Amino acid sequence: MANLNIRVDDAVKQQAEAVFAELGLSLSTATTVFLKQAIRCNGIPFDLRLEPFYSAANMAVLRESAKEAEEGKLTAHELIEE
Repeated sequence: MANLNIRVDDAVKQQAEAVFAELGLSLSTATTVFLKQAIRCNGIPFDLRLEPFYSAANMAVLRESAKEAEEGKLTAHELIEE
């Protein structure tokens, strides 16, 4: 069996271990699952794409809206039901 040494940020490792623990997996097992899926898919086993919801422009709008909500500057609208 081979050893795999990788460097990741401490916080990333801790957060990943917490997620995997909830799933009943160790970090080693989760890594093995990822590698096997990569082999099966012949590539990265998930989509690598930018999520437009989290774009810098949209996050700025969301932060501004949250600020306005906290300051009580929002306008209430009635829902129109047909």
